[in-house]
Amino acid sequence: MIYRVAEIKDIEQIQFVRQAVKENRLSDPALVPDEDVEAYITKRGQGWVCEIDHNICGFAIVDLTDNKVWALFIHPDFEAMGIGKKLHKIMLDWYFDKCKEKIWLSTDPGTRAEKFYRMQGWESVGLHGKGELKFEMDYLVWNRD
Repeated sequence: MIYRVAEIKDIEQIQFVRQAVKENRLSDPALVPDEDVEAYITKRGQGWVCEIDHNICGFAIVDLTDNKVWALFIHPDFEAMGIGKKLHKIMLDWYFDKCKEKIWLSTDPGTRAEKFYRMQGWESVGLHGKGELKFEMDYLVWNRD
């Protein structure tokens, strides 16, 4: 497994992974055009990918503009291998190195993602959007070790 910063050339494979997920699916893939992914990984924040045999199997993207996790997805064929946990750590270490502001994310309730974020120390702070759970992570909580 190779973890590295996401590049514009990765967008096609990032979109493939995003559309392959079984939970937190997009109702319409057109809601997240390639131009949005490019803006998030080049202007608004940063992204990382995990590659196996030159194929992206997971990715994470953080947004410094709105202080949020924009995306963290693993292709279903590569779940439960520690990829999400590693990408999550890389992303939050980078984020909190750049700023100390609280970061947030949202996810569907009752999903593995909800359980994952709770296990990583995220605090549930209510609802966001159309019934998604909103979570926050504080710099001091993340760096308590």
